Amino acid sequence: MTKGRTQKVGLYIDVVNIARNGGYGMRFDILRDFACRDNGEPIRLNAYVAYDEERARVDYDYRDRTLNFYSTLRDFGYKVIEKTVTWYTDDTGNRFGKANADLDMAVDALLQSENLDRVLLATGDGDFVQVVRALQNRGCRVEAVAFQNVSSILKREVDLFMSGYLIPNLLPVDSGDPKKSWGDVGSRVRGICYTYNHSKNFGFMRYLVRIGPGLWITDTRRADSPYSTAFAHESNFDPSIDLLQLPSREHIFEFTLIKGEKGLQASNIVQIYP
Repeated sequence: MTKGRTQKVGLYIDVVNIARNGGYGMRFDILRDFACRDNGEPIRLNAYVAYDEERARVDYDYRDRTLNFYSTLRDFGYKVIEKTVTWYTDDTGNRFGKANADLDMAVDALLQSENLDRVLLATGDGDFVQVVRALQNRGCRVEAVAFQNVSSILKREVDLFMSGYLIPNLLPVDSGDPKKSWGDVGSRVRGICYTYNHSKNFGFMRYLVRIGPGLWITDTRRADSPYSTAFAHESNFDPSIDLLQLPSREHIFEFTLIKGEKGLQASNIVQIYP
């Protein structure tokens, strides 16, 4: 990106896919902040949702909660694209509903990419791999955010994959003390164990402190790195955690930051994924 030039951003969210795969309760305002970090300008913010008209006719609580959710999304600047649930009956007589937004989301992203520099796809669906390649061939930087059941091929194809668990405040975290913000001593954060010494029984956790530029600067000794690290002794890991799998970029942990003799330490470490 040319210095001083604002990047035009497109954010496309498969709301059903995200909610069903670990992202229920996700804060859409925080996701917008992440997509538009480094002074990005939001050009397209599309949220693809499923609406069950049949249920809404008899379940007024569902109708009111759902429509209120859509209104909240619009307050954050999203265009809400509703896919009506269609009900089918299989050969055994079981009814099932479908409201697949994949095609709409793919077509919109491709058609609208002409005016975009960066596209963030909030989905873990591997069906978007060809869409990612097409967007990249059109000159867009393509990123993805998801939580669980993420296609490994999708992770490899995008220019940046970020687990939603690692984005500060994207999902609720029980901080214990409500006065503590993510990254404060005493707060709970999520991160990975990027190095572990099995002969000395300790490692280090890395976590994202703030949403901003320089996500590639993982060396926390640099002042411009948005990450921080915390010492982690084996005694601070939950007994159910298999330490032989560490270090790992795939395992995500939640832990409390405490002040140690030589800096920050990770305490009460639990594994939240997988």
